[in-house]
Amino acid sequence: MILLRHGETEWSRSGQHTGATDLPLLPEGEQAARDLAPRLAELDVAAVYSSPLSRAVRTAELAGLTGLVIDDDLREWDYGGYEGLSTPQIREKIGNPTWEIFADGVVPGDTPGETVEDVAARASHVLRRIYEDRRRGDVVLAGHGHASRILTSVWLREEPRFGAKLQLDAGRLCILGQHHGIPTIERWNAR
Repeated sequence: MILLRHGETEWSRSGQHTGATDLPLLPEGEQAARDLAPRLAELDVAAVYSSPLSRAVRTAELAGLTGLVIDDDLREWDYGGYEGLSTPQIREKIGNPTWEIFADGVVPGDTPGETVEDVAARASHVLRRIYEDRRRGDVVLAGHGHASRILTSVWLREEPRFGAKLQLDAGRLCILGQHHGIPTIERWNAR
């Protein structure tokens, strides 16, 4: 299973939480996606699933992937009232210098927001849905930073908050596999 995080956007560059806001890729984000094409072409891809947000879809397309199936469960965490804010801005706004999204969560805003458990439940749905595809070959999941980190935690059978310990940069690949039936990370945050 290959996780493909979308290329860089204006907000991923500045560290702003980008859930439902559908920002385009920056030119650098588009190039990073193109740069992944040769690596992805080496795979035996059985299926490609993507978040419905254009930054994920465009990354997959630029990386040479075809036959995308849009899966709403791959969308990014709903940040609620923290959408568009960076961690330092949130800490200042709420007066908590140690606020961290995986530990402290979000508040409602224009959208209700989600808990880390909500995102983990969506990740579980994705993993169940792609089971048969994984038996036929490699499955690519084009998505987002936080949601992919939580999906990885679910894959590894860890607490969803384990995802806080996994750094995943824009325009990067991760490969999840198994060793003797135990879920593993084969590669992480690769270009």
